[in-house]
Amino acid sequence: MIVDKLARGRRYRSLHPGFAKAFEFLTSAELKSMPAGRQDLDGERLYVSIEHATGRGRDGARLEAHRKYIDIQVTIDGAEEIGWMPLADCRNPSGAFMTDNDVGFFNDRPQGWIALPPGQFVLFFPDDAHAPLGGVGPVRKAIVKVLL
Repeated sequence: MIVDKLARGRRYRSLHPGFAKAFEFLTSAELKSMPAGRQDLDGERLYVSIEHATGRGRDGARLEAHRKYIDIQVTIDGAEEIGWMPLADCRNPSGAFMTDNDVGFFNDRPQGWIALPPGQFVLFFPDDAHAPLGGVGPVRKAIVKVLL
């Protein structure tokens, strides 16, 4: 997991071939005016989902993990809080891993919480279980999915 200001996202380009294009999009697009939904940046290799949601609070946020994709999550508006826990410490899956959606959920509780105000991003690798929408109130966010 990496947490940083979006303005410094370029420093992570060398970690993955898709990161340069992902951070270029995140820093140049008018995220505030984008409608909710998916936009392909490079087909299934790289795409962004814009979400307009309501935070569930820490008690309602569910841990999830992915196998094929790295998440870069950016808060556009609102007070996003995301729980985190190493995937290796998750002991209570809440069902089978959904291969079609590349997501598995867990009944475990996060070990820590990350406040993610607008202008910052968090990068979750497949070994990072994360519980998005842990804040309260309306939140708009961008989630870039980067194929491993």
